[in-house]
Amino acid sequence: MFLKIILAYFLDLLIGDPRWFPHPVKGIGKLITFLEKRLRTLIPNQRTAGIILVIIVVGLTYSVTFFTIRGSSYINKWAGFIIESFLIFTTFSTEDLGKEANEVYRALKINNLKIARKKLSMIVGRDTENLNEDGIIRATIETVAENSVDGVIAPLFYAALGGAPLALAYKAINTLDSMIGYKNKQYIYFGWFSAKLDDVANYIPARISALLIPVASLLLKKKGGRAWRTILRNGNKSPSPNAGIPEAGFAGALGIQLGGEVSYQGEKSYKPLIGERLRRKEREDILRAIYLMYTLSLVTFTVTVTILGYLQSLF
Repeated sequence: MFLKIILAYFLDLLIGDPRWFPHPVKGIGKLITFLEKRLRTLIPNQRTAGIILVIIVVGLTYSVTFFTIRGSSYINKWAGFIIESFLIFTTFSTEDLGKEANEVYRALKINNLKIARKKLSMIVGRDTENLNEDGIIRATIETVAENSVDGVIAPLFYAALGGAPLALAYKAINTLDSMIGYKNKQYIYFGWFSAKLDDVANYIPARISALLIPVASLLLKKKGGRAWRTILRNGNKSPSPNAGIPEAGFAGALGIQLGGEVSYQGEKSYKPLIGERLRRKEREDILRAIYLMYTLSLVTFTVTVTILGYLQSLF
């Protein structure tokens, strides 16, 4: 697994997520859409229907991945190695997250809020149509912070524990949450289990981020101590048991305040304020968040392969 993760990680940095690529997560998304329509019709109890959807999607994702790797390994061990490395690569999103966030920054740099909102809508679940520049900056930094766990730390964690099958099972859980894990009329019951399972899946990775974000901040000569203190003080403010931790770490490292009013599918809510408002947010904070995310990714990767290498030497 040591070499597979190394290959997968650098493959992600080199090519990211090309739009033409038939990504497994796209297939998972289509499966969710297909099953949702049928299960809602077949099963009157929407909470039960949602639980069954999760079991089918996560179970199929793990099983198909496992037997694909096992079958290719029987044919040729190098084929198994390459296929598993490739599948692990599809669970990482360091390069793609950095690229998408940078496109929002570039649109703001030329003062085009319309394009910035459109670019932002591709990486967030919230409504972006009426956001001003401050709201766009805040939303971009928040999603970079949250996805540092979803797209970097958690996939590395689960790949190290159980290879591509477990890493892709995690991505299936994450995709379910992003598609149906909303607390609105349509999904309050149907998406309940997806949201809860995502909370469980991200519990340990989010707390790993609490340890590593201050380290990454120090490497960038940011305020690592302030990042740590902000995590301790504000990390549990978010309604989510996990999202507030990386957001607090990024807010502390950058010296800005996150949180405030947010709208999802036309329904407004309020996220608790995280961090201290030591200064006003500026466009360049998006770039600083991207650099912090890349550094956090490298620190997490280094720690992961070091531990795996040590364990491999023992056995």
